[in-house]
Amino acid sequence: MLKLLMLLCVTGAFAQEVHKNQQFYVGGCYGFGNEFANSNYTLSNSYVQIQFYYSFNPSKKWEYLVAFQPELNFAKHQLLNPYFVTPDEPDYEQKRREFTQLKDLNQYAFNVAFFAKYNFSKSISAYAMLNVGPTISTKETERLTRGFAFNDVFGLGVAYNTGNIIFDVRPNVRHVSNAGLNEANAGFNTLNISFGFIVPIK
Repeated sequence: MLKLLMLLCVTGAFAQEVHKNQQFYVGGCYGFGNEFANSNYTLSNSYVQIQFYYSFNPSKKWEYLVAFQPELNFAKHQLLNPYFVTPDEPDYEQKRREFTQLKDLNQYAFNVAFFAKYNFSKSISAYAMLNVGPTISTKETERLTRGFAFNDVFGLGVAYNTGNIIFDVRPNVRHVSNAGLNEANAGFNTLNISFGFIVPIK
């Protein structure tokens, strides 16, 4: 009986140590947001992400992580100010008519994110996140051409760890543009919030 109790104690300690030093995680989230208030356009978006995390120093007070976060973003966009499209653009009148119609715009992003996380306790943590990644846009707008662009995100978040699952809330600011690779490069700026879960890969 004593040997059995010792074995259970050792097994439990080993399991806690594995969990404590967990380095790989997988998760998912749903987010949504809107453009910063302006008179030129409207944009509302929602998105889903699959997330794969790696921790460089698990269980430290200051913890650093990297994550790969493929994303599908669904947006509705409308040009409010037709004079944003200037007469020096080819077919500017047709573009004004087209862009002032409400349209659906999908984007496929392949994000790489870096986290600086502070663990207040085993349960509560907060972090800052910086994300960059290539994005494919399905439609042309007055602010962004169809095709390749970049997805830049800065976020602040809080997480609650139950021991088996981590619940995550992440307000963030998102900027999408093509870095001047094409003429239409004003891009979009949105304020978002996401809700997600993260679990360790054992």
